[in-house]
Amino acid sequence: MKSAVVVIGIGEMGSVFARGFLRNGHPVYPITRNEDIATAAITIPEPELVLVAVAEGDLHPILEQIPQPWHNKLALLQNELLPCDWQQHPFEKPTVISVWFEKKKGQDSKVIIPSPVFGPHAKLINDGLNSIDIACNVLNNDDELLYELVRKNVYILTSNIAGIVTGGNVGELWADHRKFASTVADEIIDIQAHLTGKSLPRTKLIDGMVEAFDGDKTHKCMGRSAPARLARTLTLAARAGINTPQLKEIAAKQG
Repeated sequence: MKSAVVVIGIGEMGSVFARGFLRNGHPVYPITRNEDIATAAITIPEPELVLVAVAEGDLHPILEQIPQPWHNKLALLQNELLPCDWQQHPFEKPTVISVWFEKKKGQDSKVIIPSPVFGPHAKLINDGLNSIDIACNVLNNDDELLYELVRKNVYILTSNIAGIVTGGNVGELWADHRKFASTVADEIIDIQAHLTGKSLPRTKLIDGMVEAFDGDKTHKCMGRSAPARLARTLTLAARAGINTPQLKEIAAKQG
């Protein structure tokens, strides 16, 4: 029998990965919100992988609870994820996937573009997703991973924040409001550059965002978390001293 995989957070997204691991012959040990991680680590001291599939707001409280024997087993998949999120914790290099498929209650998974993954357990995740017909792409190095994480952030934040004003879907956003969306994306990239400490490939990131728009043009721009994402983004910009006039204008229109 293959080694067990632990999935922390067994909601819609965690359940997709769990199904892929099971299809490939790995027993899956789910940890729900009410279960104790330290106790689970005693039961399964040497899992093959520990996938953290909780919501963004729960990420750091969960990472603070990861026991030392699991430190080199971690895989992360949260939105708005950057290296600074895991580098503040005492982990060896985690496996990270930028998820580009949707899973909503009562619906099957919907792939937008292949999901890039990098790290020691990338093959395990790739094989699991492929087994349930979800396209994945194993990356070659940290630089490729950084680009993919920032690309996803630019896609999410631009579509969500611009969508507060425009509504509609990402296809309409780019077709009918391109200048506005590009200005929002430029300000997002400025913030991402500060958070990563890197000079980012602006044109490549915009093109990558548009590639994802084209992957599902009917994807709605504004989700429930859009106002919170705008507020969080403005807070980060203010702390960094980054001027974001377009984002401030959007916030001002919301009262």
